[in-house]
Amino acid sequence: MNKQTTIGIALVASLLIGGCASTMQHQDNQTKGTAIGAVVGAILGKATGDHDKSRYVWGAVVGAIAGNAIGSYMDEQEQELREELSDSGVQVQREGDNINLYLPGNITFDTGSSTVKPQFTPVLSDVAKVLNQYPQTTLLISGHTDDIGASEFNERLSLARANGVKQYLMSSRVDSRRISTQGYGEFQPLYPNTNAANRQANRRVELTIIPNT
Repeated sequence: MNKQTTIGIALVASLLIGGCASTMQHQDNQTKGTAIGAVVGAILGKATGDHDKSRYVWGAVVGAIAGNAIGSYMDEQEQELREELSDSGVQVQREGDNINLYLPGNITFDTGSSTVKPQFTPVLSDVAKVLNQYPQTTLLISGHTDDIGASEFNERLSLARANGVKQYLMSSRVDSRRISTQGYGEFQPLYPNTNAANRQANRRVELTIIPNT
């Protein structure tokens, strides 16, 4: 790759990234995807073996569009989830392109049980509704407990609760091939298990929504 081609690619990438520098927070995810996509697109353009410099620049633009689409897709899904789950007790947090849902154990399950409470099923139905509208994602459902009781029991219970959420989502037509589960027991607390409030927060199920790339 000669100097002129390198400058061309750098110019496209800088324009794409710089154009978003002053936007609001929800556009930051699109900017990240754009930057990554531009680099990948430029490499793909070079991989064609064609020495036409315009192909390198066009490859960067095409890659940027693909990367930007991922950020937009997850932004829209996040907004839908926030609207559907407002006042439900479920926390929605964004981490890069991933969306994390925190389901408090005390409102999702009875003590020692892995059966979703009937009064909580409408909330999971809302989650399933949005997931079905955005099928280009995979889901990791992880169960967590506090440190009360035997660690082996807590690990089994946390996995059973994750599987309980999975079963409900499947019953609401979420494709099982998109879903994996894990039980972490007491070993990934959000807060130190030093008081009742912290322990209650640590008893939870997390649903991580990951874009297909």
